Amino acid sequence: MEAKTILDLYMRRSERAITETAGKYGPYCGAVAERILGCPEDTEELLNDTWLAAWNDIPPSLPACLRAYLGRLTRNLAISRYRFFRTKKRYAGMESLLSELEDCVPASECVEDRLERMELSRVLQAWVDGLEARERQLFVRRYWHGVAVKTLAREAGITQNAMTQRLLRLRRSLQARLEQEGVEL
Repeated sequence: MEAKTILDLYMRRSERAITETAGKYGPYCGAVAERILGCPEDTEELLNDTWLAAWNDIPPSLPACLRAYLGRLTRNLAISRYRFFRTKKRYAGMESLLSELEDCVPASECVEDRLERMELSRVLQAWVDGLEARERQLFVRRYWHGVAVKTLAREAGITQNAMTQRLLRLRRSLQARLEQEGVEL
């Protein structure tokens, strides 16, 4: 079923929208959640939370791209759940991923006003848009989708150490751009 048809089901408040969403986007959203949480049971529960959040948000929201919208919902819910369980020392998989970016992205614990967040988002988007397609895909797959360095290295046909160095160069480039734009780190 097409995304537009699924959105129409949400707009009509048909419960079939959830079933169709789970059928079409379940594998994608499940992969996003699994990379962050690392636990199939938590992933399944989180997907149910994602479908509920979509149900509660559509309408009035009408996302331009349903797949990206659901991916963002899933990712945000998974990170929230990860942080909750992290306080109980239950997960360790996402710790290294988040720590890799902490040197070049301002701490999320700081409460910044809306304008500063918008500026950071603008600078980050401009930096990502300026990357070569291959580097952009690498950055998004690692830091948005949470794909393991080992997997990225294998797919690129290079060693894990070489991939780590490539990611380090990308993070340094991002950090330099943020500093150039006056974003406090």
